[in-house]
Amino acid sequence: MVASLQSNEIDVGIGLTEGWISALGKKKEAAGFKLVGTYVQTPLCWAISTGADRDLHSVDQLNGKKIGVSRIGSGSYVMGFVLADTRSWLRAPGEPPFEVLPLQTFANLRDAVNDGSADFFMWEHFTSKRYYDNGSIKRLGEIYTPWSSWQIVARDDARDLRLDDLFTKLDQGIRYFEQHQEEAVQYISTELDYSKDDAQTWLGTVKFAQGTKGVNIETVEKTVDILRKAGVLEHEVDLGLIVGRAQET
Repeated sequence: MVASLQSNEIDVGIGLTEGWISALGKKKEAAGFKLVGTYVQTPLCWAISTGADRDLHSVDQLNGKKIGVSRIGSGSYVMGFVLADTRSWLRAPGEPPFEVLPLQTFANLRDAVNDGSADFFMWEHFTSKRYYDNGSIKRLGEIYTPWSSWQIVARDDARDLRLDDLFTKLDQGIRYFEQHQEEAVQYISTELDYSKDDAQTWLGTVKFAQGTKGVNIETVEKTVDILRKAGVLEHEVDLGLIVGRAQET
């Protein structure tokens, strides 16, 4: 989506907080777009998984182990640093607390923890759950992002009136979603590969922003701090290059 924004193919994007801030903070120059809104207020739950028959039974056993990630700098990579930070396993900034194996896909990650090439990986809880249920992998624990999970960005030249109209329509859509829970469960369980029970449970864990316009600066600062510890961001970050000034809250 970053490339699409910068090539003028799209004007607005909705994505994971750490992904946007990573893209916006890597260079000491304007990226052509900024954070302008918040979509999902709650953090994302990342499940910590190992192979079904591996002799690993606790997150406490993972210090110094091999972590499978989709790619360097991805959410599955960054959350390894979040985990290590919460357990005081971090060493020098940017120095991985685990041996890191980039494996591209969720399927490759599941295979790796079962064949022993990786010891564990981290992935969104509900996407992982079906593989716990069928015995393909084993759950060791979970960890939440220390920030709200989904943010909205817009190109710098997007007109304010168009953005205001977008925020109004997103707010209306969120209210409809929240007022029609049975319809939401039906859609999620038939279109998104969730069981009905999982869809109902997921609904209880997710809180959308009640007003999508605006960005919480504390959320940005927390994310920047972790990305710097992970070595994804290597220099001081100018928040003015990340957040649209009119959108701060």
